[in-house]
Amino acid sequence: MPGPEFRRRPRRIGRGAALTLVFAIVLATAAATNGLPRDHEKEPALSATRSAAVTVRDNVARAAAEAVADGKSGTEAAEEVVSRSGDRWGAVYDKKEYEEFEQALDGEYTGVGLTAKRAAGGQVQVARVQHGGPADKADIRAGDLLRTIDGRPVAKRPVTEVVALLRGGDRTSVSLGLERDGRAWTEKLMRTTLTTEAVTVRRLGGGAVVIKVVSFTRGSGARVREAVQDAPAGAGVLLDLRGNAGGLVAEAVSAASAFLDGGLVATYDIRGEQRALYATPGGDTERPVVALVDSGTMSAAELVTGALQDRGRAVTVGSRTFGKGSVQMPSRLPDGSVAELTVGHYRTPAGHSVDGRGITPDLTASQGAEERAKTVLSGLGGGS
Repeated sequence: MPGPEFRRRPRRIGRGAALTLVFAIVLATAAATNGLPRDHEKEPALSATRSAAVTVRDNVARAAAEAVADGKSGTEAAEEVVSRSGDRWGAVYDKKEYEEFEQALDGEYTGVGLTAKRAAGGQVQVARVQHGGPADKADIRAGDLLRTIDGRPVAKRPVTEVVALLRGGDRTSVSLGLERDGRAWTEKLMRTTLTTEAVTVRRLGGGAVVIKVVSFTRGSGARVREAVQDAPAGAGVLLDLRGNAGGLVAEAVSAASAFLDGGLVATYDIRGEQRALYATPGGDTERPVVALVDSGTMSAAELVTGALQDRGRAVTVGSRTFGKGSVQMPSRLPDGSVAELTVGHYRTPAGHSVDGRGITPDLTASQGAEERAKTVLSGLGGGS
């Protein structure tokens, strides 16, 4: 296995370049305005939780500043402090990586147009190939086994790390070792900038509509609302959040608002201060809704799931969600890099904590979950 440098860097790159797979749930106001917290803003008295978060932030900034003064990498110094802090979701991005972060939130990423998933025996399998992307043009198909990336074996690596290696940070080539039906081959692809389709809609028999949300990038909430408004009168909605790793809080609240007439979506704390997120009034509260979730449903997607479940607006079907309910806030470091540190956690309208626990669906189904969800939706009178 490669040395410590390789293990350390994918932790940053995997969280930056693979943003469409693993999004951090960010402070709603910062996410909506692209703004970073300003250090000169006056802060209220510190609680114990807030004080601890501020201490970590200050230690990260100090380490980065001292490293820069000594002619060293402020990004690496900051990352070292974050890794020792015990902040599971804390991350440090250099300037370029943070630009990719922002690009990903706009629904763009650099890669070859395929997503990966864990297969039996620890193998990595191609889950989906984006139409028109480099992988599609090379005739790579869903179900192909991904053996190596640039000669590095990927079996048993975290999928987030695999996606980070696939996407990289530049428009450069990448060599993939693949296998299909016992035939192994190597394919060299050129990375390019691709656009993700965060929300897709398809009709089912009986008039029901499937709204698939793969991530909460900018504009996705409005697209969910439009899809609900455009659905036939009385038709049910199957909201598919499987594999949705989250995104922007403001977009998640907007999506939840499509099914709610105002009211609480979630509560959260920022360094000990309690706050709340509310749905916009005027959503469709009549048509039947089933939310389909799995272990890949996380962060902002869990926020939506919890809101619809707790408020009795949707029947949830699938498997327990991931359990990522922490809130990160970005702050700029002296060398232009950005540290995202955990400053709090959110809870569902009923007060349930998501972090480390996930959300248990009303009806558990692993195999054939979509068919089970369609059956439930039909039983609710929403068609199928």
